[in-house]
Amino acid sequence: MKKIHILLFLLATFSTSILAQTKQISVEEIYNSTFQPEGMQALRSMRNGKQYTILNQNESNGSTSLDKYDYKTQDKVETIVSSKNLDGIENFAAYQFSDEESKLLLATELEPIFRHSKLGIFYVYDLATKDLTKISETKIQEPSISPNGEQIVYAAGNNLFLFDIASKTTSQLTSDGEKNKIINGITDWVYEEEFAFVKAYEWNSNGSKIAFLKFDETDVPEFSMDIYGKELYQKQNVFKYPKAGEENAKVTLHLLDVKSADISKVALGDAYYIPRIKWMNNPNHLSVQTLNRHQNHLKLHDVNAQNNSVRLLLEEKDKAYVDITDNLTFLADDSFIWTSEQDGWNHIYRYSKEGPLMNQITQGAWEVTNYYGYNAKKDRIYYQSTENGSINRGVYSISSSGKKKKELAVTAGTNSADFSSDFTYFINTYSSATTPNTYTLHYASSGKEVKEILNNTSLSEKLKGYEMSVKEFSTIAINGNDLNMYMIKPKDFDASKKYPLLMYQYSGPGSQNVANRWNTTHDYWHQMLVSEGYIIACVDGRGTGLKGRDFKKVTYMNLVKFETEDQIAVAKKLSELSYIDEERTGIWGWSYGGHMSTNCILKGNDVFETAIAVAPVTSWRFYDTIYTERFMRTPSENPNGYDDNSPFNYPELLKGNYLLVHGSGDDNVHVQHSMRMIEALIQADKQFEWAIYPDRNHRIQGGNTSIHLFKKMTNFIKAKL
Repeated sequence: MKKIHILLFLLATFSTSILAQTKQISVEEIYNSTFQPEGMQALRSMRNGKQYTILNQNESNGSTSLDKYDYKTQDKVETIVSSKNLDGIENFAAYQFSDEESKLLLATELEPIFRHSKLGIFYVYDLATKDLTKISETKIQEPSISPNGEQIVYAAGNNLFLFDIASKTTSQLTSDGEKNKIINGITDWVYEEEFAFVKAYEWNSNGSKIAFLKFDETDVPEFSMDIYGKELYQKQNVFKYPKAGEENAKVTLHLLDVKSADISKVALGDAYYIPRIKWMNNPNHLSVQTLNRHQNHLKLHDVNAQNNSVRLLLEEKDKAYVDITDNLTFLADDSFIWTSEQDGWNHIYRYSKEGPLMNQITQGAWEVTNYYGYNAKKDRIYYQSTENGSINRGVYSISSSGKKKKELAVTAGTNSADFSSDFTYFINTYSSATTPNTYTLHYASSGKEVKEILNNTSLSEKLKGYEMSVKEFSTIAINGNDLNMYMIKPKDFDASKKYPLLMYQYSGPGSQNVANRWNTTHDYWHQMLVSEGYIIACVDGRGTGLKGRDFKKVTYMNLVKFETEDQIAVAKKLSELSYIDEERTGIWGWSYGGHMSTNCILKGNDVFETAIAVAPVTSWRFYDTIYTERFMRTPSENPNGYDDNSPFNYPELLKGNYLLVHGSGDDNVHVQHSMRMIEALIQADKQFEWAIYPDRNHRIQGGNTSIHLFKKMTNFIKAKL
């Protein structure tokens, strides 16, 4: 017995010694990019399929270079251009080749407008002559080189312009653009945010025509935000923002003949939204996707650019809504690839150029998550899916008949492929909860690895010096569903002890937090809390993605209702575990997740003692038309759906500790959401903590902001949970 006691003492001493040799992660390290993995920035395959390009930053002098590499050897072939050799350019942040790769579009001095949109100073670089030409003296948006490489279209001041590279002259294509009234060729706020695109114009394949969308915002209500800045008086940012049930911009499709500059309008019947336009290979045919306001009836049209006639190619209907994707791909004969949830799971289909379905290519109880392309010579379609588990991603190929499937990169974790233009090779980006991003070269025909390009072993080695716990994946049975879950326990976890539980979630439609991939900044913050003795748990409840159409769309017309019920049930079930302190249960989330954490501390006030809500939605009446009506219809059609789960309608339910955070410059989820919640809590005489970050948008970052915010959140958790 004495020897056993000595052995146990030595083991305990050794364990304590190991822990003592590691240190805790700090908030400063997380948000000063201490743990940022290396990557391959702006990877593009060259037309020849033998080489690719990457943007490289020179940290010593701040310059940027665009470098070409050989796929097979991985040797650097040449530096195509470096900012240190360009007069007037310190660095460039993005690039675009012309179709023939004879010219480059270089983006500098970029400044964000909203989530995706940017203004910048752009240049054209001629690879043969080394000439550098500035397109405009003022900042512009979304320039695009013509197929012949001779002209550039861009947007400025809500109008479209055409720049001739040889003569360095500019002609104005539209003239009716006006702030908060008419926008040509650029999306309005709500299209940018919810349909996720900015450039609302496209060249056809021979450069003879440009299709563009025009947004008439005249009748859209205005929203204004005070920008406090550093001047004596604050300024107002006024922009059009259609809230649920309000007027949207009237969007119309137009065709511009480049030679004559004539513009014609295309009649699309009862189209309400135009979320995508894309030219076919035939330069006289344009595909146009349209949606009704409920977004449950999608049509794909073929517009004949010679006479503006419109023909219906296909349509999809759904009892809830139809998602918009970027997977539409036209093959050489203008037959096309399409993805759809029509059989209950997102899969790939092939249609003839006349519209009829040719065949379903993929099928099964799993989701296609990315479509990469089609190799006509070998009749292979390349895609990413969840075939190896809903928390994983694998890369596969299959014939257009749906046969002869091959696994190309399926190691458990997240695999994402960038294919060479001729589909000879692909570069696989792999990560998991235990492995940071690793880049490897593979043959596209077999998936065989050729060589490793880049790993992050230095980051892995660095993290060995910190207290890092394993993310344990599992499922939990809740309300008739097996929900994906991960849990993180302290390194020195002892099942005989009691630990406080902090739950994290987002929970929005089609989202996923429980995924086998490398750490985000939130993961590092969670690791920091775990080293302080907390257990972290995350569960993807009903309404989240990658488990089929019906699981995702069960929340239709009742956003947050079932999601809240699931998180409360999870907390109750986890509290039954012997090592969870049921008197110390917390939850936090951001945006949709902040709505959820607020609802949970109120409707689950007998379960949750603490909650943090960052930039939360508090009423869907305040959010935009496209997102909200997709899942809820309009407030007049569904008033109970809007109000029954709006937390400022029941502030009296607050019993626990609540921290509410928002940025005053949030153009997405307006600070109005938090102000209404704050006022409701005040009038209900409920004590809580809150913070407003001046002029910060939905991300609440910039300068020292992230560090300050997460220190505040850390201190709140340590004091209240």
